[in-house]
Amino acid sequence: MKTIAVIGSNMVDLISYTDRMPKEGETLEAPSFKMGCGGKGANQAVAAAKMGADVVMVSKVGDDMFADNTIRNFQSYGINTQYVSKVPQTSSGVAPIFVSSTSQNSILIIKGANEFLKPADIDKAESTLVECSLIVLQLEVPLETVYAAIEFGNKHNIPVLLNPAPAVPELDIDYACRCDFFVPNETELEILVNKPVETVEQIKEAATILLNKGLNNIIVTMVQKVRFG
Repeated sequence: MKTIAVIGSNMVDLISYTDRMPKEGETLEAPSFKMGCGGKGANQAVAAAKMGADVVMVSKVGDDMFADNTIRNFQSYGINTQYVSKVPQTSSGVAPIFVSSTSQNSILIIKGANEFLKPADIDKAESTLVECSLIVLQLEVPLETVYAAIEFGNKHNIPVLLNPAPAVPELDIDYACRCDFFVPNETELEILVNKPVETVEQIKEAATILLNKGLNNIIVTMVQKVRFG
């Protein structure tokens, strides 16, 4: 089996569970806290590894207490971390998450070392990447790096899958059209086409707009809405 390359982000999730959010200037005791490994790129890599694929990760961590734990987490799933490197005097990417008693999330994203993943890092990994069967991307790293990865895939006839998350209006549709698979969720699709996607028909219409711009294959992930009572 050939290898899947994930080029992108990793984050450390810092999850605080609270009965309510504090007011400005107020200090509250929260009932519990958890820490986990996440980030859109890391999640893609772990998901592929769990499905049995060989995976290589191209990413950046900081030089803080989170870095080694992130690398060990990748390795625990059998992911190749040869190209996960540390950025001196920089924090790892972190996501403080606040979860209310009604399970509503408030999330802050600090990209940290993820901002330092550059096209040069793709060049450094070339000898491994050229042997891969798929390149998987997201948007939690600089767009220039995403574009460089797409160019690399096109140059070496490697299929490219782009999950445009988090969606940014600045995404160059011409580069998106050079990907073999484009995988937005409903919210990201709405941002990219600036049209409502509240029904299946609206989702189909929005996806068709992107297809008409030249995209090859669009897969829209949806949250099933269930009514009770």
